Amino acid sequence: MRVIIPKRISTAVLGALQAGVVPRIGLEYLAVGRKKEIETVLRDLEELSGGAGAFRFIVGRYGSGKSFFLQALRNYAMDRDFVVADADLSPEKRLSGSGGLRTYRELTQRLSTKLRPEGGALEAMLQKWIGGIQQELRNEGEDGGDLASKVEWKMFQIVSTMEDFAHGFDFARVVAAYYRAFLRGDDEKKRNAVRWLRGEYATRTEARAALGVGEIITDENWYDYIKLFAVFSAKIGYRGLLLFIDECVNLYKISNRQSRENNYEKLLSLFNDVMQGKARHLGIYLGGTPQFVEDARRGLYSYAALKSRLSENRFVRQGYPDFTGPILRLARLSHEEIFVLLERITEIHAQHYDWTPPLGEEELTAFMELVFASPGAAEFITPREITRDFLGLLNLLKDDDGADFYRVIKGGDFSFRRKGHDDDLYTEFEF
Repeated sequence: MRVIIPKRISTAVLGALQAGVVPRIGLEYLAVGRKKEIETVLRDLEELSGGAGAFRFIVGRYGSGKSFFLQALRNYAMDRDFVVADADLSPEKRLSGSGGLRTYRELTQRLSTKLRPEGGALEAMLQKWIGGIQQELRNEGEDGGDLASKVEWKMFQIVSTMEDFAHGFDFARVVAAYYRAFLRGDDEKKRNAVRWLRGEYATRTEARAALGVGEIITDENWYDYIKLFAVFSAKIGYRGLLLFIDECVNLYKISNRQSRENNYEKLLSLFNDVMQGKARHLGIYLGGTPQFVEDARRGLYSYAALKSRLSENRFVRQGYPDFTGPILRLARLSHEEIFVLLERITEIHAQHYDWTPPLGEEELTAFMELVFASPGAAEFITPREITRDFLGLLNLLKDDDGADFYRVIKGGDFSFRRKGHDDDLYTEFEF
């Protein structure tokens, strides 16, 4: 049976693929392969909902599908009632120093739930929690003037248990301040509370004047508040918090050795914290290239404590993948899986533009034969290049009614190029 894809989703999918980036929505219409990897993360989710933690590196070359895989996991988690947040590291956003607080701010701004999948879910989470408590008390026969005080008492019972965590007392005070502002209709105070939770106060004096709280979220303590958000999410009805942090190769690119090692030390502390069970209901998934992990001069393996924790056993190197370790390596998609991917892209394109592409099994096979015939393609070509160029071919055929598929692919200047990219290699096919 043909699946009807909403126009809004097909627009986002085709636009993103054409630009060589990962769609934020509609990934379920494209996903192929990665069965073992997805099963591994789904097991993580079950353990996270029970209070455990998870920490994994998703490793693959440029264009191999890391970002796609991370976004797919993000969507899987939201569908299973987890709170998720994602961020891309950059020269300004890191894990240590002022870059750490910038990363925290982006993560909290992009908090997402099933009902708010595009981010900005923090205030919606608070209001949903308050509304749920109010409804629960009404169902128990509570109403009238005492309802507000009983809601606050019930909220206090929940958040007070967080005071045993580092900075839990201040976190609980700010949540309580939000509720009191909610009752009074004080929008400014609500905004102040959300600002504080997002780490947007620069000084303690400013925070004390706005909320009566003498602490703020800083470069040094931001991860403690991530752990609080994970526990808080579980307490208010979600199954936990998952962070998806991509472009970790930007840590590898830091030229200053001390700064780079400070970020690796922070990464080590996060890894130890999660793996030792000190972070409850928290999953952290980081995307990076093989060089980011393995380079003995600048990568994670240059930091002895990380190397000892992340090094894989010799059986993995002999071709036996280990899905229980902290590193998930994304294998190349098989030719069969790429063929299915091209079929799905063809169907999305056909529905979106309401046309019938002149492409069947024979034509798709011919396209793949052409792609993989170029020297080095079998080893280095990635799904990003294949899908981008295939969409270009579809657009050409759609816009020119007289275009013949075989004449286009055999007459076009279709070449395979290897490019250097920050000590990695990626490839590009182009017409």
